[in-house]
Amino acid sequence: MSDLLDHPVQIRQGEELDLARLEPYLRAQFPNETGGLIVRQFPSGHSNLTYSVKIGEREFVLRRPPFGSKVKSAHDMSREFRVLAKLHAVYPPAPEVLAFCEDESVLGAPFYVMQPIHGIILRKNLPREINFAPEKARQLNESLIDNLIRLHQVDYAAASLSDLGKPEGYLARQVRGWIERYHNSKTHNYSEVERISAWLQQNMPATQSASLLHNDYKFDNVVLDPSDLTKIIGVLDWEMATLGDPLTDLGTTLAYWVDPTDPSEIKENLSDITTQPGSFTRSELVQHYANKTNCNTTHIPFYLAFARFKLAVIVQQIFYRYQQGLTHDPRFAALPARVSALLHAAQSTTQTSQI
Repeated sequence: MSDLLDHPVQIRQGEELDLARLEPYLRAQFPNETGGLIVRQFPSGHSNLTYSVKIGEREFVLRRPPFGSKVKSAHDMSREFRVLAKLHAVYPPAPEVLAFCEDESVLGAPFYVMQPIHGIILRKNLPREINFAPEKARQLNESLIDNLIRLHQVDYAAASLSDLGKPEGYLARQVRGWIERYHNSKTHNYSEVERISAWLQQNMPATQSASLLHNDYKFDNVVLDPSDLTKIIGVLDWEMATLGDPLTDLGTTLAYWVDPTDPSEIKENLSDITTQPGSFTRSELVQHYANKTNCNTTHIPFYLAFARFKLAVIVQQIFYRYQQGLTHDPRFAALPARVSALLHAAQSTTQTSQI
């Protein structure tokens, strides 16, 4: 299993860090660490950039915003650091943060440093070395959803996180905000956008409760225990964490979830992890969440449609940066196909009310 651990690689061109400025900062923060500085990059992910930083034998993880991004609210390192600084004590899967740097003269943007979480992350395709028996796949699915429920049950007021967001009116602000973000990063004419936008605004349900939200909860944002792949030891990428309707979190997980009967364009653009024998279908996932929380999931098609639209906009924003020459990651050239697939799926949900 050690070969399946998430390993850093050579830094992508254009995303290098200024080591001459970074090294003095790190040595001032961690004066007891000796040895040379080695920095490499974790290659996955499409938003904030994540690096492995070693000083001698001591390893850290550094997070900074993507180069060239103009969406400052989506890459607020100070906010993400403050959330994790309070959250780790009450929700241990959240990373333990160590230092925050707001001095942009060091790396050109604020960044923070945290403890690494060593484990296995399942990304788009299940590695050949992993062969889940159906009962193990079901246990992993249950762990994923139970861990999300655990997050939603955190007493955010007791954790001093009440200032993280305003639950009142959250859903309306989200729908309005993501429609605006699409138009601010538009590069193609997708006919579905106007119809989806109108449907979301006309069919918005009343919020039942408020909780702490991750807002991008999926398999490749969780870290699995190498000795037991059904156990979650870490949850990563908290840049969109806030307070609001917990069913939006569930909807996001559903938007990443592929059923065996889904159309090929969804299967091609999302992970195949959830199609393994024994896995939940989306309907079973919702039922498991409802059974554990006693929440009313009648309006879950709305949350799925919104989540698919939101994911399409996030991908569109990334492609916009690529088209503008603000990032040169070659993976981004093919993103319009993913935008189109997600918009088709969102529109299908609005038309059928099926998940």
